[in-house]
Amino acid sequence: MPDTQRSGFHHIDLNVSDLQASRKVYGLLLEFLGYRIVKDDARGCEWDLGFGGERTSLGLRPINPECVGHAHLRHAAGLHHLAWSATSRKKVDVFHNLLIANGIPVLDTPAEYPEYSESYYAVFFEDPDGIKLELLHEE
Repeated sequence: MPDTQRSGFHHIDLNVSDLQASRKVYGLLLEFLGYRIVKDDARGCEWDLGFGGERTSLGLRPINPECVGHAHLRHAAGLHHLAWSATSRKKVDVFHNLLIANGIPVLDTPAEYPEYSESYYAVFFEDPDGIKLELLHEE
């Protein structure tokens, strides 16, 4: 029988080529969504979001030096993109403005995506390694 009390990810760790550049992007997003930074040093950074006795975290780790020059390939095996939920369309729009103000590349400005669902509204952007990220609201 499935454990219905635990349905979300516990943590995700990403290897990044430039820790400080990636921290700027992920910090902006995660802190906007209420995560708090719990680790920030040369070995990596980590943000946690706690709710109902559970914890979700996202961590960034510097890549192994022998992997320098290997770019993320969105359509190869592995991660395609990461998406987070926003509490409203307005939050998506406000975050879009933060992306622009911070010089973070926006792939697709906030719009409706009826091919996903009738109420799907999202902005798509990317981190310094080319990983596609998304903030969405769905009613």
